[in-house]
Amino acid sequence: MAKLVKQEHAALHQIAAEVPLEEISSKKIQKILKDMRAALDGYNIDGFNGVAIAAPQIGISLRIFLVHNSSTHKKEKGLIPDLIAINPQIIKLSKRKHIVGEGCLSVGEKYGAVSRSTHATIRAYDENGTLYERGAGGLLAQIFQHEVDHLDGILFVDRAEKMWHKDDLEAQKFKEAENE
Repeated sequence: MAKLVKQEHAALHQIAAEVPLEEISSKKIQKILKDMRAALDGYNIDGFNGVAIAAPQIGISLRIFLVHNSSTHKKEKGLIPDLIAINPQIIKLSKRKHIVGEGCLSVGEKYGAVSRSTHATIRAYDENGTLYERGAGGLLAQIFQHEVDHLDGILFVDRAEKMWHKDDLEAQKFKEAENE
């Protein structure tokens, strides 16, 4: 099984190569998709789960990401659809932006405030080589932008307006719980 690579890994800082269309349904690409899902499903640090992963996060510099909500909470499970995006392009971003909190499987202990468009549309191929377009708002739009950034060698820490350590967030949650 492939392992998640950390922030310093070269694959996270370069523009990923496109997958040749004739290779999308190959055993090689299907194995990469399987490894990506396994790495995402295997991530659970202090109760935090991931919702998406890009191929560079397992050290493979190809333009692939997948979205999969690995949460075991039924309430959260249906909020994010499973999808695979091969050679994705963001074809539309809303002009309206907002500041959202982000973390990353490859960055670990840090979280940040990042300005993202509220809506995004991607054009990509699925695991069968079928071209599709998908528009999204809210969290899914944020995921599209975060994952395409990975494919362009950009990490959320490069865009963050403010950063926090995970321990700072835990302390804040504790204070809020005490005040309820």
